[in-house]
Amino acid sequence: MGSRKTAHHHKKGKEKHEKASAERKDHVSAEPAAKRRLEIVLKCDTSGCAEAVVSAISSLTLPEVEINIISSGVGAINKSDIFMAETGSRLVIGFNVGVMDHIAEIVSAHDVEIRLYEVIYRLLEDLESTARSLIPQESSEELTGSARVIALFKSSRKGIILGCEVLTGKLVRGDSFRVLGAMGPIYSGIIESLHIERDAVREAVKGQRVGLKIKNFNRARLGDLVESFQSTSVQHVKPWQPQGKIYYP
Repeated sequence: MGSRKTAHHHKKGKEKHEKASAERKDHVSAEPAAKRRLEIVLKCDTSGCAEAVVSAISSLTLPEVEINIISSGVGAINKSDIFMAETGSRLVIGFNVGVMDHIAEIVSAHDVEIRLYEVIYRLLEDLESTARSLIPQESSEELTGSARVIALFKSSRKGIILGCEVLTGKLVRGDSFRVLGAMGPIYSGIIESLHIERDAVREAVKGQRVGLKIKNFNRARLGDLVESFQSTSVQHVKPWQPQGKIYYP
C-alpha cells in the first residue's frame, strides 16, 4: 500500500513539474526582445543618387535592429545636418559629397560622426556592421540539475530550508536556481549553501537528499520543483558609439 502511495506521489510530482516547465516556456516566448534603432542622416550629390541609396539602405533587414533615415538631402554636409543627427543616433552618411567649412570642429563639439563614401557596397557593409554591433549580448541557459521538495524546515522568521531529493544532474553551490510551484516560478536566487545531514557540501547528485537554505522566502510547498542552471553570454563586438570625427572609409 505504501509503495502505491509513493508511486502516485511521484507521478503527481512529475506532472506538476512538466506543467510548470511548459507554462514557463509559454511565458518566455510571449515576450519579444526590444528592437534597437539606428537613425541616420543621409546626404548625396544628386536627388537620383539619394533615391538609389535610400532604396539600398532599406534593403538591409536585421530582425534585431531597425535602420531609419531621419533626413535625406542633396549637397555638402552642413551645420543643419549635424543638428538633425543629434535627434537620432548622431551619424551622418555622405555619398559622393564633401563637407562645409569648419564642420570638423562642430562634429567634435556635438559628438556626431560623419562618414563619407564613394562606393555603395562599402557604405552598406559598414552600415550593416554598425547596426549589428548594437545587438545586445545573447544569453543561453543550461539546466544543470533538478530536485523535488520532500520536506520543509523553518530556518528563521523569514527563511526556510528545502529538503530536496535530487532527480537529475546535480545541485552545486554557487549555481543559479529557481523554485517552481504549480503555476510556475515562485523564487529564484543563487545556491549559497547545501547540507547533507549536518555536513556542508559543495554539491549533491542524483539520488541524494540535501538541504537548501533560502533567505527571506517561505512560500515553498511539498512537491515543488527546484531547478539549478548556469547562464552564459555570447560576447559580441563592442557597440558602436559616435566618435565626433569625419571618416573616409
